[in-house]
Amino acid sequence: MISVLQCHFICCCSLTLDGEETEAGTTRNKLLKRVRRGWMWNQFFLQEEYTGSDYQYIGKLQSDQDHGNGLVKYVLSGEGAGTIFVIDENNGDLHATRRLDREEKAFYILKATVVNKRTGHKLEPETEFKVKLHDINDNEPQFSKEVYTGSVPERSDIGTSVIQVTATDADDSMYGNSAKLIYSISQGHPYFSVDPNTGVIHTALGPADMDREQREHYQVVIEAKDMAGQRGGLTGTTTVNISLTDVNDNPPRFTQSKIIFRVPESSKSGVPVGKIKATDRDIGKNAEMYFTIVSGDGMDMFDISTDKDTQEGVITVSKSLDYEKKPSYTVEIQVQNIQVDTRFMSAGSKDMATVRIAVEDVDEPPLFDKASYLMEVKEDAAVGVAVGSVSAIDPDGARSIVKYSIDRRTDMDRLFNVHPGNGSVFLLKSLDREKTAWHNISIIATEFHNPRQSSHVPVYIRLLDINDNAPTFATVYETFVCERTKAGQRIQTVSAVDADEPSAGHKFFFSLAPEGTHRSNFTVRDNGDNTAGILTRRASYSRRQQSVYLVSVVITDGDYPMQSSTGTLTVRVCSCDRDGNMELCNAEALSSSPGLSTGAIIAILLCAIILLMIVVLFTALKRQRKQEPLIISKEDVRDNVVSYNDEGGGEEDTQAFDIGALRHLDTVATLEESSKHRRDIVPTDTLLYPPHRRPAPATSVREFINQRVLENNCNPAAPPYDSLATYAYEGAGSVAESLSSLASASSDTEQDYHYLSDWGPRFRKLADLYGAEDSDFS
Repeated sequence: MISVLQCHFICCCSLTLDGEETEAGTTRNKLLKRVRRGWMWNQFFLQEEYTGSDYQYIGKLQSDQDHGNGLVKYVLSGEGAGTIFVIDENNGDLHATRRLDREEKAFYILKATVVNKRTGHKLEPETEFKVKLHDINDNEPQFSKEVYTGSVPERSDIGTSVIQVTATDADDSMYGNSAKLIYSISQGHPYFSVDPNTGVIHTALGPADMDREQREHYQVVIEAKDMAGQRGGLTGTTTVNISLTDVNDNPPRFTQSKIIFRVPESSKSGVPVGKIKATDRDIGKNAEMYFTIVSGDGMDMFDISTDKDTQEGVITVSKSLDYEKKPSYTVEIQVQNIQVDTRFMSAGSKDMATVRIAVEDVDEPPLFDKASYLMEVKEDAAVGVAVGSVSAIDPDGARSIVKYSIDRRTDMDRLFNVHPGNGSVFLLKSLDREKTAWHNISIIATEFHNPRQSSHVPVYIRLLDINDNAPTFATVYETFVCERTKAGQRIQTVSAVDADEPSAGHKFFFSLAPEGTHRSNFTVRDNGDNTAGILTRRASYSRRQQSVYLVSVVITDGDYPMQSSTGTLTVRVCSCDRDGNMELCNAEALSSSPGLSTGAIIAILLCAIILLMIVVLFTALKRQRKQEPLIISKEDVRDNVVSYNDEGGGEEDTQAFDIGALRHLDTVATLEESSKHRRDIVPTDTLLYPPHRRPAPATSVREFINQRVLENNCNPAAPPYDSLATYAYEGAGSVAESLSSLASASSDTEQDYHYLSDWGPRFRKLADLYGAEDSDFS
């Protein structure tokens, strides 16, 4: 069995591995008989951070099989064996080769055994043991943050908790006081303190001394010291930035107690007058404020609101101002916080300011004495009759003269006019209430010396009704009567309408026309309710004798002056059954009943005429499209080339063109001059070529062509502008000579066309065609 000797902790005893007794234990062994056994062991202890130059001795391993004869060899394995830890293979001494740190690794697990040097066989099984490092105070406390940030409301009570800081020590807390920490404050007195055991920071001064408006930010340095704060302990520090948060402990204050603003009297409602400013030492919601007008003669004329962005009071106009009536106003304005903290301020913490508002005089337009006018006139009023009058004055101190006019956009028919001096409205034309019962016009008042200053006022003119329309039948009445009937039988009920509107309502009277009262076949009975019944006066009627009766009815209204008219009722005689139902009327009645009215016939004819016109127009357009124009493009006709393709009659056609004409150029020139002048333009060749400077006749084809080109370029009386005259001259000395058939000699002899191949690739195909044998085409 392997046993351990560690001189650091076992200094007064010696262990043997073979069970022999030492001299010191001889006497004791005489009393007690010692049982032979091996030493049970499992750990060594080693101090960390060794600073010596030699290997650090850990202890000694000794086996029962080691008899001191040098035949035993100690073998070490496990963590760090051979590098960190070495063993003397002869005597079992264990050493550490380098400095160790417990904070990196607290213990190592190793294994040891003994073998026979000669045979290499293990004399004992491997035994596992630990090497533990004893801690020393070699690590200073470390805070979890380098910089802490905390806050506490201003005016807090003494001992109010702010923030807790925490530090740790890497040393072994189970061994001594190396990791026992004590907190202290090294910077931040006398405002804050720290709990030495927990690291909680508290306020150390009272509410009066912790005022954010005086000092908002504090920097506190906290120390953590190990060894329970004893001398020789290590120290770590951290910084804590502490801010005082705001509470509403300051009321708003006006920057000025007396303020003057100016506003033009023409300012409309809602126009800002000025801004009033107040300051609050608090911030955020604690500095939000609102303004009110609490007194003064301008409370009804002005309003005040708070600008949410700038926290300023904005004074605005609420009613129309008039410099001539009141040139200035004074108001008392109050400001206070929206949210009030009663712990620090009373509910009445507010400030007051006096604001004087001066109204500035401006040149105002004329002012009518009414916002609108209502006038009445009878519809039969004569032209020139006054309807009413309007009145406006210049509100300025100058009292400029005002002239009146009618806005003709509101009186397109020019029915009314206004006197420019006194504003009297009168008629220009006759009126008719039945056409238009109301007339709405606008009258303009303009300053005489400043026409730009003007104002409008609406005038409503109501036409009063007079009884100038006679009543008429409500509709066209047409009825029938049976051949066999009874006297006094009602065959129709009639009613009347009247375009007039009497104030007491309509009242109509019906009677038979005087010319038909003696020999009338019908009578009229007034019902008294603005209707009347048509009654028969005899018991029988004959279709053959008279098929249609016209009954004239006089309709009279009850207004003044009384108006009346005569309406005609058509009565047809028909055959009826026993129940009085119509069976058959005369031919006139039958044809007129189902027939079309005149208006319907006219409408049908108009539709037919319109359809016929559409068909004719469509046909004309279709024919016009079929005629294709000579020149399609309409943008620039000068860019078009008109080609005339005429094959001609060949060589034998001597009438198509006579080349000999070009040989007599003087004759050609004379003929062309007489035939090529345009009739729509005065010839200007007299200007281009005066008689004494006219060009000499051309003596060759080239000169002839050049002369014609010059004439066409310079003479506007030349052929039309939209034609392109092309002149080309091949020239003399052509390799191909002339290809014209006119000068070709008629010969049936065979020709050689192989020379065409020498003219280039463009003539090679032509040479192949003409140079082929006749047999190739057979």
